[in-house]
Amino acid sequence: MEFVDYPDADMMALSLARRLGADLRAALGRRERAVFVVPGGTSPGPVFDLLAAADLDWHRVDIVPGDERWLPDDQPRSNAGQIRARLMQDKAAAARLLPLWRDSLSPAEGAEQAASTLDRLLPVDVALLGMGADMHTASLFPGAQGLEDALAADAPSVLPIFAHQAPEPRVSLSARVLKAAYDVHLVITGADKRAALERAKTLPPTEAPVAAILGRAVVHWAP
Repeated sequence: MEFVDYPDADMMALSLARRLGADLRAALGRRERAVFVVPGGTSPGPVFDLLAAADLDWHRVDIVPGDERWLPDDQPRSNAGQIRARLMQDKAAAARLLPLWRDSLSPAEGAEQAASTLDRLLPVDVALLGMGADMHTASLFPGAQGLEDALAADAPSVLPIFAHQAPEPRVSLSARVLKAAYDVHLVITGADKRAALERAKTLPPTEAPVAAILGRAVVHWAP
């Protein structure tokens, strides 16, 4: 694990956007299309705003949510909808979004269909992940129904997750897929999450799911 400590969130957003842009350029130099896994929510918004203006062959980039609430992408809590609104603007509007949600399907059926699409594109080239104070990443929550399956070495690429912390069912990329990304970045802010990260380093992934990806991650932290 590499740890990068920034003086403030603005500096972190600027530096991280530059690093992600460089990683994506390198990926596009290795193969025809690059797979870019990103989180939803509001926290990565400043990074997305900066990255969207990067001079990249965005039409060769496939953007995949790391997880998804089981909601249509026109709902405010949809990760895909938030990614469209913040990342897929400016030059990045040319990228292709591969949403995980599927209309009229159950989470299990939708996860299977999303996995079928993603499996043809793997491995992930660049993964940007967040972490909660409970040490979850993507929708891999401690104690969630489906967590053990998602942590397994032979896990499907996308699985349904049911967590008491989450008001909706979710689907998530498995730990196997996330930690196999060529470049893995974890972004966290605040003293509480830094303390949670230190705890996660001492715990098994069943208790601290983020621990499953820390070995290969570059952790970006700002107060």
